[in-house]
Amino acid sequence: RAGRLSSGHCYRLWSEGTQASLAPQTPPEILHADLAPLALELACWGAADSASLSWLDPPPPAPLAQARDLLRRLEAIDDAHRATPHGRAVSKLGAHPRLAHMLVKGRQHGAARLAADLAATLSERDVLRAGPGVRDADIRLRVAALRGDYRELPTGMTTDSRAVSQAARNSAAWQRDLGRGGDADPHEWTGVLLAWAYPDRIGRRRGDDGRYLLTNGRGARFGEPQALAKAEYLVAAELDGAEREARIFLAAPISRGQIDEHFAAQIVEHAEIAWDERDQAVRARRETRLGALVLSSQDLAKPDPDAVLRAALEGLAQLGIGALAWTPQLRQWQSRVLLMREFSVPAPEPWPDVSDAALTAALSEWAPPWMDGISRRAHFSRLDLAQALRSRLSYAQGAILDREAPTHFTVPSGSRIPIDYLDGDVPTLSVRLQEVFGLRETPSVAAGRLPLLLKLLSPARRPVQITRDLVSFWNRGYHEVKKDLKGRYPRHYWPDDPYAAEPTRRVRPPSSR
Repeated sequence: RAGRLSSGHCYRLWSEGTQASLAPQTPPEILHADLAPLALELACWGAADSASLSWLDPPPPAPLAQARDLLRRLEAIDDAHRATPHGRAVSKLGAHPRLAHMLVKGRQHGAARLAADLAATLSERDVLRAGPGVRDADIRLRVAALRGDYRELPTGMTTDSRAVSQAARNSAAWQRDLGRGGDADPHEWTGVLLAWAYPDRIGRRRGDDGRYLLTNGRGARFGEPQALAKAEYLVAAELDGAEREARIFLAAPISRGQIDEHFAAQIVEHAEIAWDERDQAVRARRETRLGALVLSSQDLAKPDPDAVLRAALEGLAQLGIGALAWTPQLRQWQSRVLLMREFSVPAPEPWPDVSDAALTAALSEWAPPWMDGISRRAHFSRLDLAQALRSRLSYAQGAILDREAPTHFTVPSGSRIPIDYLDGDVPTLSVRLQEVFGLRETPSVAAGRLPLLLKLLSPARRPVQITRDLVSFWNRGYHEVKKDLKGRYPRHYWPDDPYAAEPTRRVRPPSSR
């Protein structure tokens, strides 16, 4: 430090590489600190709007909002960010708002000593030391050690005398601040007291491997086998900072009855009607919840039909439009409408987008009238998809579609040949060559804007020519094809002039026999 006053030397006790990776200065504490104490202090000042104050570095909005949400759960501030009488009492104890809330609640319920012991235990380093491979996360053991009761300590765990002494002094100080508040059985009340301090960390077991879901929606787990893992409900007092699944270091059990008794104001009941991805069906249940925890659940006998419909639509959106009862004819219809849209065929109204993506995005517009009674994946096949899709077109559009994108084309032989709108990028007409004798131009669709792709077939129905220019084929290619076909199929009719020849669907036309 003397180098600040006069010339001298500064010795850096780290490498040049480490120096290059360091930030220019230490980030302000307010950017990463727990802002709950600050938020409570602002509320007690009457500074509901933190922006009204001058700051060297203002508190980040998101962490400040999270801190205020916690304070509301601790009954310390109201929705306008003003301190409540309880919040002012909490602020006078000189402890973190979580612990101070627990202390005040403990005094109100005759458990002041236990609350003080827990606050002291959580404020200092662990009063217990564990040998290699030994750890017990039950905070009640720490309270017992703080009170000089070592009978329950597991083998391999010992006390840290300095930590015990400091925690005991802190506990005594808080008990003096709280006044005469009584005591309570640690085995019965520890979980309740911790839940007042950590209402966002009440957890319910999921599975048998020490994993829990907390009321704040996060997952938590024990890092090693624990007797506490048998508890259906617990409160996690100390966690690490893992994002996906935090590790539990200190906890205590709490019963469902205690949750119902002491946290009834935070328990809500509502009907949960949603699509279940695993069962691929609408799940309709009445749930009792504490935050993210489902405390109880039962099937709804008569769920709201509108909610069931919304859930079924959500399920169909997840499964995709392909879950419906598509037929080859409906896929052809879809392609025909998209063709009208692509070539802007004149119609009284714009042609709708009936692609799979557009139909999925607009499910709520067209599907509801056709989904009565549908609540699971197997039911989707009952939806009258043909009528549902055709309802997307007006009567006039339907007539134009049938005229400008017909399902069949009648060739000169009189046969009605289906047009394939799914065979590649261009609609295709596959027809025996002899059936189109006399046809003088290539058939087209989309108001004449798109010639069909003609697949001209041999008597064995194998392609001998693929063209979109029939006139050019008659004038140039036909005579070469005729030589080959005449040699392979001598009994069939191969005229010299395809324009004037009589078309036939048989071996030879009657006039040539």
